[in-house]
Amino acid sequence: LAMNKILISLLSVAFLNACAPEHTGFTFVVVNDLDMDRAFETVELTGTFLGVDNLNNYGIQDFETKEVLVSQGVDTDKDQYADVLLFQPKMKANSKRKFELIEIHHSERPKSKSVCYSRFVPERMDDYAWENDKVAFRVFGPKAQRMAEENQEGGTLSSGVDAWLKRVERPIINKWYLKELNTEGSYHEDDGEGLDNFHVGPSRGVGGLAIKRDSTYHFSKNFSNWQHITSGPIRTSFYLEYEDWDADGVLIKESKIISLDKGSNLSKFEVSLEGAEHVAAGITLHEKDGEVKSNLKEGWLSYWQPHGDSELGTAIVAPTSVFKDMESYETDQVDLSNAYAHLQVRNGKVIYYAGFGWKKSGQFQSQKEWEDYLSQFALKLSKPLKVQ
Repeated sequence: LAMNKILISLLSVAFLNACAPEHTGFTFVVVNDLDMDRAFETVELTGTFLGVDNLNNYGIQDFETKEVLVSQGVDTDKDQYADVLLFQPKMKANSKRKFELIEIHHSERPKSKSVCYSRFVPERMDDYAWENDKVAFRVFGPKAQRMAEENQEGGTLSSGVDAWLKRVERPIINKWYLKELNTEGSYHEDDGEGLDNFHVGPSRGVGGLAIKRDSTYHFSKNFSNWQHITSGPIRTSFYLEYEDWDADGVLIKESKIISLDKGSNLSKFEVSLEGAEHVAAGITLHEKDGEVKSNLKEGWLSYWQPHGDSELGTAIVAPTSVFKDMESYETDQVDLSNAYAHLQVRNGKVIYYAGFGWKKSGQFQSQKEWEDYLSQFALKLSKPLKVQ
């Protein structure tokens, strides 16, 4: 009996050692230079920085407390090996934290309660939808465009971004599509999780792109190709491509990577563009009964409006180095009234952020709270967490 106890004890120790994280000896420091606590900001560590070609079995551990943090490997070049490692450290104001890269078994990874998720949706024509624990969005594909051009019922001709107003932290995309397509219910009705009552049409929705020529704004049609990049506890991202399009005689080539991180109300748009040195990122003005505000010094544009039985804020945020000016463009043409942030394209690239805050979700109770969020988001964007 004593020998059996010793054997069981030795096996238990061996099992724990086999599953325990393995130290690599590679340490680094994350620095917060701002006089505010920070969370839900993503630190990106490349394989080149870490000296590791394949990050599939690696994670991040707090050097002092030995806590293993939630992390996510991303395979950006589609070779089945993660080449970027993401995590979100909680940082006190004016602080530093030391971390270690560790080798970790799948069973030892800490679990996340939330997920950042996106997918192509062929069962509803060809949407592409994405979400995190705060917000959800979708855009429209070539089949929806073709149906609209052929005057078929259900078609959508728009490169605007649709907002799905969720008010739960759990994923809703798959559930809402199932409800809309396979039950008598509809995602246009709020059953306690939120609803899609945000009208897009040909407007820019929440972050759609435009190019201004003289006094007129020009848009692309629906996306033509897509590729999913990643989903996980920290980030979802995907690639969209558009057929070359005409902006008053100028040929425009456009593609973009859209990403959404945990805890953020704003998606990141990384646009590659040929044919224009300036672009406009827009937010729809709907019934023009809200208030447009901007802060060029901080780099944000906002629209706060009555919406259904609640209120809604939408916004564009961009680095101040590329945010040149804005325009509240109002017209009698249906769905073509938008507020625009005019952005500088540099070396064929421009980056901006777009998203929303719905009062009924409980995240923001007033226009001021929404605009304070945008100011803080812009400040953190200008002074990102440093990795040493």
